[in-house]
Amino acid sequence: MIRPDDPANTTVSDDALFGLKAAGYARYRPGLPDAVVHLLAATQHGVPAPVLLDLGPGTGQVPRALLPVLLRLVHIDLVDVNASMLQAARAVLEPVRGACTVDAFTGAAHTFAPASPGRAPTLITCCRSFHWMARPEVLSMADRVAAPQAVVAIMGDGSLWTHEADWTAALRELIQSYLGADRRAGTRGTYTGPARTYQDDLADSRFSAVTEHHFPVARTWTPQDVIGYLRTTSFARPTLFADRHPEFEAAALDLLQDHAGGGALKEDAVFSVLLARRPGGAA
Repeated sequence: MIRPDDPANTTVSDDALFGLKAAGYARYRPGLPDAVVHLLAATQHGVPAPVLLDLGPGTGQVPRALLPVLLRLVHIDLVDVNASMLQAARAVLEPVRGACTVDAFTGAAHTFAPASPGRAPTLITCCRSFHWMARPEVLSMADRVAAPQAVVAIMGDGSLWTHEADWTAALRELIQSYLGADRRAGTRGTYTGPARTYQDDLADSRFSAVTEHHFPVARTWTPQDVIGYLRTTSFARPTLFADRHPEFEAAALDLLQDHAGGGALKEDAVFSVLLARRPGGAA
């Protein structure tokens, strides 16, 4: 079952979480597997003019991956509480969007309303971000704005904190030696275990017809890329360490280089996708 990796905060509404610059996020966060992109595109088979609503888009990975595959995409709505992320996403999409229009909405996902009533989303995506949102309220919003046959896709693959390998376990222990045993999360404190799964949320929503899809993903990391990735996370962002951050990064780099042994660090992940429709919607 898919469980959120972080507390379900009502909203994370400032730039303190990932910083004012999105370049590191774009560079170090893994993209979508090709199989996931084609699965999302296939949900729009028979839709003459697909409209994408991407919630928590970060630097635009989902629409950037979909545009070359879903050529009929006519409009994209990006929704994020982080203005710098939205700016970066729009910049990434501008050279490749063609005739597809793009709007950006700065605010909590559950407060979104389309700028144009004629652009009801036919695909709503939420990649590695649903755990930050007021989930039942987001699904209610989706029911209000979405087209009758719309598909909601909630997806993710955990993080290097949750991945189980010798090198990630050692890295977690190092982070905990600086920040304490409890995992840091968001801007509000530490991680607490979720009471509900995403499947529970969907079962209680109008989008209760759910199919699950799981894709194994093998990744390799250089020690330097892991350091860059950590800077973008809520559990190891630089501000948590204050003036000890340079010391932490030096220790982390030594640890990662020891585990890499002059080669690469391996991550065997599973990218999971929940495709949800209203009962009676197209399969």
